[in-house]
Amino acid sequence: MIVSNLWWKALTGSASLLSLLALSNVAHSQELSVDSLMDELSLPDSSRSLEQVTSVSQLSDVQPTDWAFQALQSLVERYGCIAGYPDGTFRGNNFMTRYEFAAGLNACLDQIVAIVGNGDSLDPSDLATIRRLQEEFAAELATLRGRVDGLEARTAELEANQFSTTTKLNGEAIFAVSDTFGDAIGAGEDITQTQFAYRTRLSFDASFTGRDHLRVRLQDLNIDEFRGGLTGTNMTRMGFAGNSGGVEVDNIYYRFPLGDNFQGYIAGKIGADGVPTFLGPQASSGSGTISRFGRFNPLFRLAGGTGGAIQGRFGNLGLDLGYLTGNANNPQRKNGLFNGQYGAFANLTYGLSDALDLGVSYHRSYAPGGEVNLSGSTGSSRASNPFGSDVAVSSDSVGAQFRVGLGALDFSGWFGFTWANAQNNGNGFQDGDQAEVINYSLALTAPDLGGDGNLAGLIVGVPPQATRVQRSDPALLGQEDTDTSLHIEAFYRYRLNDNIAITPGFFVITNPEHNSNNDAQWVGTIRTTFSF
Repeated sequence: MIVSNLWWKALTGSASLLSLLALSNVAHSQELSVDSLMDELSLPDSSRSLEQVTSVSQLSDVQPTDWAFQALQSLVERYGCIAGYPDGTFRGNNFMTRYEFAAGLNACLDQIVAIVGNGDSLDPSDLATIRRLQEEFAAELATLRGRVDGLEARTAELEANQFSTTTKLNGEAIFAVSDTFGDAIGAGEDITQTQFAYRTRLSFDASFTGRDHLRVRLQDLNIDEFRGGLTGTNMTRMGFAGNSGGVEVDNIYYRFPLGDNFQGYIAGKIGADGVPTFLGPQASSGSGTISRFGRFNPLFRLAGGTGGAIQGRFGNLGLDLGYLTGNANNPQRKNGLFNGQYGAFANLTYGLSDALDLGVSYHRSYAPGGEVNLSGSTGSSRASNPFGSDVAVSSDSVGAQFRVGLGALDFSGWFGFTWANAQNNGNGFQDGDQAEVINYSLALTAPDLGGDGNLAGLIVGVPPQATRVQRSDPALLGQEDTDTSLHIEAFYRYRLNDNIAITPGFFVITNPEHNSNNDAQWVGTIRTTFSF
């Protein structure tokens, strides 16, 4: 008739049936789920660790008001059979309920059975006391044993149906209705139709030590980009769009600790947003801004693909270092891990206070002819490739970002400047010719506007613009962007529940391609994001 607490000790390493059932009673009275109880007990907070308590008087929630207390106190102090929290409380009640008392009695019964099993004898008066206590609390003992049976059954079910002992499966699905409005560059009319498309992602997140993280993310999407033949510019691209043509491995990396302050990354494939720290709250493609340019500084898109990175954290100071290349798996000449296109970055962030964060970054990149993209496909064609398709380009860039907390609002922004150098002759340019590209943005966001998990945002900025393009031959005209485009965006993410969010939004590009001869173009979408 005595329920063993060995299964619970196996789970916690030190917890007794008393602590489990006492907390179970509290959880039951507060209409908490078993999962919530298990989460509470599994928290790493050292204050939740269980230690042996050898006196009922140490349990401050227990009041010595009747014979049962005195009897149990005698048994506990004689046989040392109650385990409680180090602060001497069960937490959750200001007194010991009958159920908690019964749990303590059950713990003593377990201890006494162990003593008898070892051949030791008991005082006959103790046996009489135990018999009386069992009779007094028979109903409570039966109820608590039923709860233990339920917990054992639930635990067995979870173990039998868990996905993996080391891996969690996370998913995201996006449905989007989108369209553009305004004449496409060179077409003289709006040539896009309203599209309904999707993006799905499944992430397998594994940990082998509790401090490392292996991620493998699969992706399938069919959201055609608003660019090229549809709008004539990359400035109209959305942040979550793309067409994979089937399921692909979109992300695969392994993160591991390097001492107490650093983490290392080995990346088979990782995006521009995989390592750096961004200070604006709108960076997520699935739940942040709707545009590609509005997510984060395009300078960070100069690095992506395969390579390695290091993150360091020293209190409020953060350091991100990375080297990534797009053709590491290609062993041919002018490719591979170190002899092809690459991007390297150093990103430093510092939190001066809860309301003020600052960051600076440096970026170094190289791309052979035909692979140059200095704007991360967010700016004008001249800003992306100022020297033409036949010229290799190296570049040095500096960036800055900030966030200011204004109570219910966040004010954030960034600035980026790039010096590009031609690495060979071609297209009327010579080795050593230079170009300069600039971009900047300001954002006003309101987290939790209208409810927890919501996010409203207003973004105004200038997409990457070629402000200077030098030609060695003075007879050839320069190729600078002579006018200035503005990116103006508004969105509102409304969270229906923990798993579903709807984000209507739009953005307008004035003078697309930094050319005042081009009509403004509008992009609108309603994005529904399912997270699971």
